[in-house]
Amino acid sequence: MSGSVIQEKVAKLLSRQNGKPVLRPIKPLALKNEVASRRLKKGEMSLLMACWKQNDFNNSVCSKEVSVFYTCVEKAQNKAKGKQGTQGRLLPKEANTLLKRFPSQSSEI
Repeated sequence: MSGSVIQEKVAKLLSRQNGKPVLRPIKPLALKNEVASRRLKKGEMSLLMACWKQNDFNNSVCSKEVSVFYTCVEKAQNKAKGKQGTQGRLLPKEANTLLKRFPSQSSEI
């Protein structure tokens, strides 16, 4: 479905031609000028640091965490090599900055 087909269906459902509108929006049907920021998951590095702190920075006790951290670093480096020519997704902070510069139109459909 293209965007215009959806807009036509929404306009038809909101129209008052057949009496009451089928849908009555509670909020205005417009996009917000910000996106929700998601919390990042607790990473391997923070787990490694916590283990070191609990065990007086002893690598032999935290060998599992160290190996998990190094495998994570290798995966991230391989992923970064594959993405060098392409653009990734925007972070929520970057998206909010762009939405502040170019806000959506405040009018309804």
